Amino acid sequence: MLTITQAADFGKVAVLLGGTSTEREISLLSGAAVLAALQRRGVNAHAIDPKTVPLVDLAYQNFNRVWIALHGPGGEDGTIQGALQCLGLPYTGSGVLGSAVCMDKLRTKRLVAAVGIATAECVEILSTADFDYALTRLGLPLVIKPGNQGSSVGISKVSTAAALPAAYAAAAAIDTCVLAEAWISGAEYTVGVIGDTALPSIKIKTPNTFYDYQAKYFRNDTEYFCPSGLSTETEAHLKSLALGAFAAVGASGWGRVDFMMDRTSRPLLLEINTVPGMTDHSLVPMAARASGMEFEELVWRILETSFSNQRIVVNL
Repeated sequence: MLTITQAADFGKVAVLLGGTSTEREISLLSGAAVLAALQRRGVNAHAIDPKTVPLVDLAYQNFNRVWIALHGPGGEDGTIQGALQCLGLPYTGSGVLGSAVCMDKLRTKRLVAAVGIATAECVEILSTADFDYALTRLGLPLVIKPGNQGSSVGISKVSTAAALPAAYAAAAAIDTCVLAEAWISGAEYTVGVIGDTALPSIKIKTPNTFYDYQAKYFRNDTEYFCPSGLSTETEAHLKSLALGAFAAVGASGWGRVDFMMDRTSRPLLLEINTVPGMTDHSLVPMAARASGMEFEELVWRILETSFSNQRIVVNL
């Protein structure tokens, strides 16, 4: 990854934040934190909300590159990445393919499983006719989740068959793809990725039923452990799985890979985030800090990944 030492070398930078997804609230917080950090480092950075500013204006306003702080569909699923490529604007993080794949939890599972990385067993629920199969295949309790959302939006734990219709309806209301996933009762861990380096793992402990939207961003009783307490061997293994999963789905630049341990302490991949949160409760900044990298340096390093998405112009 290219190392930049002078803020002026980045040129004029747009920080995309807000957007129209269900994660708009968190994107505004992430983007504001990123913008302030860049400006403190002397970068000529400006906030742009695609909900109110047409994307083509980035070209008209002579921006040189983009720091993507958009979460969820429309910002993390390859669509904004493709649009920026059409505009000839380099951007942070994964390209179109990696972004699109990681937003799709079902395809992510299939790809990482193909390279030998274990994930929780799941069933795609296409209609209420699939309820019996999901219950028979997975048992109870299970998790119902939208297949193309982030930040635990629309996720429910289902402990009885009678609760399944309401959980399915909640997920189907915000996504056309709904997954039933086997409930995993072990500890949850996450591994941040910057370039080709895995950051120290974080163990997450929440008093909630699971690490949901409130626990992620607003509750103050969620506990984070970094170092996570894993043995040296297990820590190295988890980092290797994170980097392997990142490569398998075509992700690049930076991101975060989430795992849970099963009853035998085997890591099971939950999902891959290509634009993780950058709020004061967020995990990648926490892991970076544990490795000696403060927030401003992290934001700078992520902006450096935009040079990997520099458009190549071929003169024929």
